[in-house]
Amino acid sequence: MTTNTMHTTAGASSTSSAAASVAPVAENPRLDFAKSAPKVFRALIGFDAAARQGLDPALVELIQIRASHLNHCAYCLHMHTNDARKAGESEDRLHMVAVWREARHFFTTREQAALALTEAVTRVADAGVPDDVYAQAAAVFDDQELAHVLALIFTINTWNRVALSTAKVAGTDER
Repeated sequence: MTTNTMHTTAGASSTSSAAASVAPVAENPRLDFAKSAPKVFRALIGFDAAARQGLDPALVELIQIRASHLNHCAYCLHMHTNDARKAGESEDRLHMVAVWREARHFFTTREQAALALTEAVTRVADAGVPDDVYAQAAAVFDDQELAHVLALIFTINTWNRVALSTAKVAGTDER
């Protein structure tokens, strides 16, 4: 079995309570998916890149953050909130993604439609994708954009499952 080795370091100061609570991450006993299935991994990267084409980068991150919330994927959530910050996303909006329905004024109509669709597709086993949710998205995205939004939702759900299945640890993104 191939293993992932992921390391983080605790803060150098023993007086820092935040640093003291962070322990080094031990070697991951699960396989390194990228090394064990490189063609599959590269195909996922290609699918992800194609899905993003033509979409607003802020929308891309919001979709990935919301799906990662729903899937309880700390690894991807950490990665995509950091990517969103680097792209200029506000802390206010990042904090509101999980409760976007109660904080609609933080998000555009297109973002709200994408977030609703993300929730429906991510939880597809619960109730399918309701017609009203799909219609809301179809009303604000043209066919090509909608196809890319759907593809992006598919890819983040796949990445979440890869990270969760292989026990990826939040804060150890090696990109």
